[in-house]
Amino acid sequence: MNRTMLHWGTGVLDVVLVSDDDAPVRLARLEPGSGTDAEPTLVPAQPLVEVFALGHGHAHANLRHTASAIGERLRYVTHSTVREAGWQRLDVEQVDPLTGLRVRSTLRAPDGVAAVQAWTEVVNEGTAPVVLLAVTSFATGAFSADGDRIDDVDLLTAYGDWLGESRWERVPVRSQRGLVQLALPSHQNQDARGALAVTSRSTWSSGERIPTGVLENRATGSAWAWQVEHNGAWHAELGERLRDSSGELAFLLMGPCDTEHQWTQPLAPGESFTTVPVSVAVGTGWQGALQVLTQHRRALRAERPQPAGLPVIFNDYMNTLMGDPTTAKLLPLIDAAAAAGAEYFCIDAGWYDDSLEDWWDSVGEWKPSTVRFPGGGLGAVIDHIRAAGMVPGLWLEPEVMGVRSPMVDRLPESAFLQRDGHRVVEHSRFHLDLRSPEVRAHLDQVVDGLVRDFGIGYFKLDYNITAGPGTDLDAPSVGAGLLAHNRAHLTWLEGVLERHPGLVIENCASGAQRMDYAMLTRLHLQSTTDQQEALLYPPVAAAAPASLLPEQAGNWAYPQTEMSDEEITFTLVTGMLGRLYLSGRLDLMTGAQLALVQEAVRTHQEIRDDLARSLPVWPLGLPVWDAPEVALALATDEVTYLTVWARGEDATEIALPLAHLAGRDVEVETLFPRASTWTTRWSREDGVLHVTPSAAPTARVLRVRHS
Repeated sequence: MNRTMLHWGTGVLDVVLVSDDDAPVRLARLEPGSGTDAEPTLVPAQPLVEVFALGHGHAHANLRHTASAIGERLRYVTHSTVREAGWQRLDVEQVDPLTGLRVRSTLRAPDGVAAVQAWTEVVNEGTAPVVLLAVTSFATGAFSADGDRIDDVDLLTAYGDWLGESRWERVPVRSQRGLVQLALPSHQNQDARGALAVTSRSTWSSGERIPTGVLENRATGSAWAWQVEHNGAWHAELGERLRDSSGELAFLLMGPCDTEHQWTQPLAPGESFTTVPVSVAVGTGWQGALQVLTQHRRALRAERPQPAGLPVIFNDYMNTLMGDPTTAKLLPLIDAAAAAGAEYFCIDAGWYDDSLEDWWDSVGEWKPSTVRFPGGGLGAVIDHIRAAGMVPGLWLEPEVMGVRSPMVDRLPESAFLQRDGHRVVEHSRFHLDLRSPEVRAHLDQVVDGLVRDFGIGYFKLDYNITAGPGTDLDAPSVGAGLLAHNRAHLTWLEGVLERHPGLVIENCASGAQRMDYAMLTRLHLQSTTDQQEALLYPPVAAAAPASLLPEQAGNWAYPQTEMSDEEITFTLVTGMLGRLYLSGRLDLMTGAQLALVQEAVRTHQEIRDDLARSLPVWPLGLPVWDAPEVALALATDEVTYLTVWARGEDATEIALPLAHLAGRDVEVETLFPRASTWTTRWSREDGVLHVTPSAAPTARVLRVRHS
């Protein structure tokens, strides 16, 4: 057997691939750069790529997406490296001699960040068609490649739901719900057959499970944070394979597949398929790995033009107009938002509705109401926003069309997702198919017209239904049709931003039901939830930086006139360590209440540039939904900003470990509100900040300066 070790890296990242004459290529090492060319202690059994196709299923029976017959037959052909702007890239090619499939695995890493983005391309260079059932974007046994025990590994993942986003949990891989010890060497040296899997279906990529997770070894501290960068269906999986009579943790990431998502893709000779991209970041401990993933996300975003600044946005929806805007309601609200310091003003849902009742099933034409805005129409309201010194914005839900919409009969049947000749209907709405040229032309006309006629500088793009498994119209499978629609949606968004590079676009899907880095490399901020109860919002806001950049986390702050000053402070604090997303009846507030809002806005504006280069720290761990205390820190080299929410009934001391500041002298101040009776005490040796609230429930933003 001839073995070749391929070493590749960026200085801060080491990658080792192993190629044998009688085995496929395996990823044997993925770890922070050490400057060593030492060979891995153990070489994984898990191939770099798994490919399933009709007639070519598993080489060894199991219920996972490992041990594929094609994956086992792949053999190394060549590899190449290239340096792109700010990135290094490795392409590894393998061939299956039986089918003629050529498989290209791409790994690319940004300069200075210990992370890789990965995807797989499959080209049919054979003489017969092949029907793909599943292709991994990333697969490896390297997390346990150096003999680390599976028993020491935990999987951290998060659940999503409307109003209850980003609920994280830690599961030991060796557990009742995971991969129990099966004594595999005693059973003819076979692999295990089950999996610890995380799956999300349809077009709400984070509606069930968040497409981000962490593998952490409790004994060694090594950790990988991962994300699937797709605005649709995806799958992540852990399984146990045997390697030299010991257990190996096989880990894989991919987009849609046959068994979970009804995806199949025929490839005629000469045709190709490319998987969705995924990313893996390596660090020390789960927090360290998520911090590296934060840096990686910034590198991904930097590849596309971004609008300048991080403006404060006021949106009229949350606990305010709730989809019922009129001229009479908006004008005083616009003046109050401008007085509070908002820089953008978004008119949310309802601006297109003439019924003044239920517009849900009539949307899709997107023409301004002639009833809601008497006198000068919507244009006069937009002019008032601009005269108040703010950039005007509008809400849109472009991917849907109500069953009563006047546009329904103006578009061809091919404009709608379909199954067995029937249009997909969800919650009294049709789902548009972005593959359709007529759909894209209609949506382009809508967006371009609103920008041209009203000078719109901001769109909140919402998405409140899902498409189910997909569409079989002009598609080999419903999953393949959905994937093509997902990709066409991204292409449409790119076209909008190419034509209107100054636009700021918010990603929203019933809150954060589509929170992924297919969308967030293109769009600028993410609504983190639709949760209207201020006391339930903190765990969502505190967990958000695990899944997206702090500067993209649109956390609502919705102060109301009936709130006490402490309650107003609580909701404002929730929005401040992120992208402050303001709402509330500011126009009805007293002078003292509005002054409190103004203070929050000014404070956020003073620190927002720091937030955009900060890394997240969770002093109390990732938040539990009903925890009485919740905390999030955002740290730079010079300063750490800390939000603390006390949601219990008693104002008791809270101990906040800040390990990155242990042994250092610090200066602690209450940043918001300035007038505060909270007390703090710094324990230098162990790096713990002791905070005692003056009341409960309550919240504060603290600033910890350090040298």
